[in-house]
Amino acid sequence: MSYPYVLLSAAVSLDGYLDDTGPERLLLSSPADFDRVDEVRASVDAILIGAGTVRADNPRLLVYSPERRSARVAAGRAEYPLKVTVSASGELDPNAKFWHTGGEKVLYTTDKGADRARELALATDVVPLGADLDWRALLTHLSEERGVRRLMVEGGGTIHTQLLRAGLADELQLVLAPLLVGEPAAPRLFGPGGYQGGRLRLVETRRIEDVVLMRYEPTAPGAGRSVTAADRHWTRIACELAALCPPSDTAFSVGAVVVAADGTELARGHSREGGDPHAHAEEAALAKIDPADPRLAAATVYSSLEPCARRSSRPAPCARLILAAGVRRVVTAWREPDTFVTDADGSGLLAGEGVDVVVLPEYAEAAQEPNRHLLG
Repeated sequence: MSYPYVLLSAAVSLDGYLDDTGPERLLLSSPADFDRVDEVRASVDAILIGAGTVRADNPRLLVYSPERRSARVAAGRAEYPLKVTVSASGELDPNAKFWHTGGEKVLYTTDKGADRARELALATDVVPLGADLDWRALLTHLSEERGVRRLMVEGGGTIHTQLLRAGLADELQLVLAPLLVGEPAAPRLFGPGGYQGGRLRLVETRRIEDVVLMRYEPTAPGAGRSVTAADRHWTRIACELAALCPPSDTAFSVGAVVVAADGTELARGHSREGGDPHAHAEEAALAKIDPADPRLAAATVYSSLEPCARRSSRPAPCARLILAAGVRRVVTAWREPDTFVTDADGSGLLAGEGVDVVVLPEYAEAAQEPNRHLLG
């Protein structure tokens, strides 16, 4: 099951409102930021809004720059990103601008909503998801059936809240406008509820005329999906730790980080840490954590190299140490080659014991870099 990269985009007032209660849409952004949003739209494969936004704002949801559209076509992509909306009821105005501008459109709905959408003859592809809306099924369909790798979600607040609660967002791009709404009945960006992901990580702030763009990534590993932005972040950290290892001609340089379910770093380590020529990265990291720490059961071990299944320098290989610690999820950048141990399969050992093992091959080159002298 694969999902696209999910980017949430919104503009809010200083007190967290998306709009006021007046008849006209409250403009929270600035001309320069509207152009930035257009640039982001041009970079993605699909843009999603909720049915409430279709009804309230009647948006066209286009890429407005001719140059950006031309660049998409030159790169072999559609002139406009796929336009996506979600409605449980299927009750949408067939004359809305959403259906009659831009390129392809798709409506995700329930089985009952699909019947209503077809009665209304909406100018779109209608995809029923069953008796209820299922965000994981929706994202899987976008990825596997429509080829969507990057999805921009422009709201409204209900959609953003549902995706964050489910731990399905990779990034939040939030624009803060210098005004206050102060109307309790006005729509807010996020609603109440149990959110997965804990504290978000601020990765960028940028002043754009009189507004401020803030970009955040979730920190919780694998909260609601197979691979998250947090997984990519911690895998990068593990690869950076590998570069700190004292060089060796008889062992790989490896970095490892252990991260709790709420995104808290529990420990990190790297090969030959502390001057021990036989220390492995996962071993060094786990040794810094109290074995009775209840957070281990829901933690993730990130390692730049697949945890070893066999070793001669210690009684227990790293895969066995991970199992003994009770960790049930491991993310690694690179499968161990047969340089020192033939038929190495730490991932197989872990998976055979019920551990969720994820490999991120896009980080293999970074993991291999401090080991080039061993790879020929």
